[in-house]
Amino acid sequence: MAPTLKEFLTACESLGTLRIIVTSAAAVLEVRGKLQKLFYAQLPQGKYANMHAEGFEFHLNMDLIAQVKFETGQAKRGNFTTYAIRFLDDMQKPALSLFLQWGKPGEYEPGQVEAWFALQKQYGEVWRPAPLLNLGND
Repeated sequence: MAPTLKEFLTACESLGTLRIIVTSAAAVLEVRGKLQKLFYAQLPQGKYANMHAEGFEFHLNMDLIAQVKFETGQAKRGNFTTYAIRFLDDMQKPALSLFLQWGKPGEYEPGQVEAWFALQKQYGEVWRPAPLLNLGND
């Protein structure tokens, strides 16, 4: 069976420091942090991945993520490659983006880019998470 989003989010802990981006029609929120110490909750609206970090909280309704996509790009400022993971809804719009975060432009943490490529190889450039039946043993 295909991996679940819960399994993938756990694997994302290997990515180190990320720029976590959520975009709506009216605003963009970007924070720096690591995906770690995730905990899960079943609510009437769906199954949530949650995290409390210094300066921000993270809540992702995993039931609304239809596809995950790995993307490379060119930095808007500077001459270096960016590495992103997009969590897309059923309309193919990004619900969440995780970018590898650099210290100085183009200088990533040791092993960070390799971890991104390892996840891309394991999951594929674009993949659909398996349905998460319950939060216990999926």
